[in-house]
Amino acid sequence: MSGSGIRDAVEGGYVKASALGLSKPLQERICRWLARYEDAHFRQYSVLEEVADLDSEGLEIAQLIRVELHGSKVEYFSSARMMRIRQ
Repeated sequence: MSGSGIRDAVEGGYVKASALGLSKPLQERICRWLARYEDAHFRQYSVLEEVADLDSEGLEIAQLIRVELHGSKVEYFSSARMMRIRQ
């Protein structure tokens, strides 16, 4: 896996959390979550409960980003499930 876990759906590519002006605690949470997601990826998403937990946290993170970037459209895409998950 590569990237920051945050994709720009309009311009394409990954965006660093720091470039968005997200709070340090949220940036750190994203970094920890992304590391766990990468570990699950290398295990080929073989533990379904782990994928569910990661997606649940990813949805929480997306909501926090929405709050911090009020007015921005933020969606969550599960790489493990290869689908957008709506809240």
